[in-house]
Amino acid sequence: MNESDKCDIYNTLFHWSSLKLKLVIEGIAVGLITGLIVVLYRFLLEKSVIFIDNIYIALKSQYWLIPLWVFVLVLIGYGVGRLVKNEPMISGSGIPQVEGVLTRKLEMVWWKVILGKFFGGVLTIGSGLSLGREGPSVQLGAAVGQGFGKIFRRIKLEEKFLITSGASAGLSAAFNAPLAGAMFSLEEVHKNFSPLVLLSSLSAALTANFVSSEFLGLKPVFDFKNVSVLPLQYYLYIIVLGIIIGGLGVLFNKALLGTQTIYAKQKWLNQQFRIIVPLLCSVALGFTLPQVLGGGHELIGSLIKANFTIKFLIILLVIKFLFTMVSYGSGAPGGIFLPLLAIGALIGNIYGNVLIDIFHFDNSYLSNFIILAMAGYFTAVVRAPITGSILITEMTGSLSHLMSLALVSIVAYIVADLLGEGPIYESLLNRFLNRNTGDKFQGSRHNKVLLEIAVCMGSIIDEKRIKEITWPQNCLLVAVKRGKTEIIPEGNTLLTTGDYLIVLTNEDESEKITNELLGMSKSLELA
Repeated sequence: MNESDKCDIYNTLFHWSSLKLKLVIEGIAVGLITGLIVVLYRFLLEKSVIFIDNIYIALKSQYWLIPLWVFVLVLIGYGVGRLVKNEPMISGSGIPQVEGVLTRKLEMVWWKVILGKFFGGVLTIGSGLSLGREGPSVQLGAAVGQGFGKIFRRIKLEEKFLITSGASAGLSAAFNAPLAGAMFSLEEVHKNFSPLVLLSSLSAALTANFVSSEFLGLKPVFDFKNVSVLPLQYYLYIIVLGIIIGGLGVLFNKALLGTQTIYAKQKWLNQQFRIIVPLLCSVALGFTLPQVLGGGHELIGSLIKANFTIKFLIILLVIKFLFTMVSYGSGAPGGIFLPLLAIGALIGNIYGNVLIDIFHFDNSYLSNFIILAMAGYFTAVVRAPITGSILITEMTGSLSHLMSLALVSIVAYIVADLLGEGPIYESLLNRFLNRNTGDKFQGSRHNKVLLEIAVCMGSIIDEKRIKEITWPQNCLLVAVKRGKTEIIPEGNTLLTTGDYLIVLTNEDESEKITNELLGMSKSLELA
């Protein structure tokens, strides 16, 4: 082993010992910067809603302006399309790309992502496309975390935690939901409940939420007032709703992936022109059904206040669903959280109205089904039931629905899982990796990284001694974390459920080693 490798190993292990306190401090710094960026992002998008409303009011009275508006949208679509073509990492939600970076499958140039995602998202979402702010906010935060790590020359493991902290801060600032932001990092991004991830993510999320609240206020995102608690005798109807939502969530995933395939097959339509398609669709919808424009925040608000007929709600649901598919499939920078929550709210409103008309339910419970359907639909699409329940709780500002939210989320999760459709972000990441080989991660053999792998119950290494396990080549087990205790591993050290393995390996082999170790720590033994 040469001197540079020895030095790199020493630096990696030395930084590990002091990582916990540093991550809290750095998480606060990343949360502060992310909060400021996302607040500006939210502010511009909220102003754009007013701008778009005024545009279509003007167009309805002055038809000669329509060609000018179409020309402006074509320029926006082409300009953002060029941005996406030059930097594919800014396309779509951004959450799959963040997961790819954290699993060392993708590389991200942080400053390009911040600039491209920010301006691309403001232009496309602000022009009326059915896309959300949360995915871009997550990616903006992740890019801030990576930039912080790059500028201050943090080791790879620390940079990974900073990226996760930024992602948490982004979701927190986007929805005023700090707990959901931290939980999203644990449940969806990292897919394990690492104490270090929780510590850094929660610090960043709380800081970003503080910044967001200072500028935008402490009020919840959705203003559900005086919502009655659903009685226990109605919980059977929640289960039925969960079954319906689970099936429709699978339909959402299949349609989203199918729309991307349709766009890809149109060889005559170059990538830089694809975003023009949904923007032109938005013109027709702006005159006929303006409620479906934008992410869906205003649409959900109108469901709370207005009393739409079931027929009109079904029309809104179908058009919002199709417009979301066309918008996201084009590759425009924007997320799916808000649109899928809006679609879920429409389903819940229709379901509630059917119960009121047929089973003579008290109409004061209509808002309950809107709230429940949002959580269930989120779970069915994203497969993150805990995040979904906490997110809707924070967005509505009410803890009284937690039990019913958990029930509908579990049912929707089980139904979606039984139907065999994978989580949407995992599927989108695989699509992105197949399309964009140039963004794949290329590590160096001379750089060393630390991997943190959780030992799960029933895995092939659970209740095994270290000497009994066949470890991958070119990796070294340097520590076993058990609660607050850090064990120096020996051949006779027994691994148990809940242990965290700290493994040293070369950067260029980190993805392969990670996949092998995850397979060993999570696959169940078959009796």
